[in-house]
Amino acid sequence: MAPFLSHKVERNLEAFLFIMGMLSAIVSGVMNLELIKEALIDPLKISLAVLAFGMVFKYTRGFVHHSIQRVLRIIPFTVFIFLIVVVLGLLSSVITAIIAALFLVEIIHGLGLNRKQAINLVVIACFAIGLGAALTPIGEPLSTIAIAKLRGEPYHADFFFLTRLLGMYIIPGIVGFGIFAILLTRNHDTSRSVEENEQPETILHVLLRAGKTYLFVMALVFLGSGFKPIIDNYVAHWGSTLLYWVNMVSAVLDNATLTAAEISPNMTELQIKSALMGLLVAGGMLIPGNIPNIISAGKLKISSKEWAKIGVPLGLVVMTIYFLIILFIG
Repeated sequence: MAPFLSHKVERNLEAFLFIMGMLSAIVSGVMNLELIKEALIDPLKISLAVLAFGMVFKYTRGFVHHSIQRVLRIIPFTVFIFLIVVVLGLLSSVITAIIAALFLVEIIHGLGLNRKQAINLVVIACFAIGLGAALTPIGEPLSTIAIAKLRGEPYHADFFFLTRLLGMYIIPGIVGFGIFAILLTRNHDTSRSVEENEQPETILHVLLRAGKTYLFVMALVFLGSGFKPIIDNYVAHWGSTLLYWVNMVSAVLDNATLTAAEISPNMTELQIKSALMGLLVAGGMLIPGNIPNIISAGKLKISSKEWAKIGVPLGLVVMTIYFLIILFIG
């Protein structure tokens, strides 16, 4: 609750989560050299991707924005909004959720939305990206780990295993988020653009954003490991319904770590579906829940309160819908 109650904590969210992660790992008795090494190495790829694409977009922003305006002369604004969410949601399984989020932020900058509309769109799109990235093991660590855990008997999980298992839930969900995005941005008002009063981005800004991403991912590694003993001893053995709802902790914990702790070839297909869908949907509710959230919120300077204002109610509604679908359809 601290990021919602203290503006100082909110401004230093990465450092706060890092401290909390360290404390949770120490209290749980899992802090050791191996965990420290993992926490130092795991964020490297993500941070380097943020740095590389940040530099690319810094020098191509004018071209990107000009291209967006040219496209908007050809297709209606609402259609473009729908396509942003759906295309990035589906492409995230191929280009990774990180790159999809970086494209999202640049597109939003080029649309000239006011701040409220920009926040609405980025939160909805991050829900879609988080879902879509799970369709293949390329998209995000959660899917990579799930495939690895289920590669043997009895599931023999291959590259398209999660597409077959979850595609019927994920793809319509992405389309639904696209439609919802239209509803929240249809009154296009550029009088208070999200870029208003924004200082030109410098190389230092790009480096600082990559550094903050590195610290954020380190924090999630420590947090996930700190809570892993509890998950191993209690959560992983629960039924599908309880697993689904308890996995709302994915809003603040690393869902890859939760997947590693929970998913097992001994689970039924229904348990696997429930666990993964709970993790995927809840990951969009708060900023720490997904890497796309972290990247987008950092670059657009979205606060925890601003994100939660739309992310929490939207996530609860979507979780309820998916719960009823899984319960009655399976």
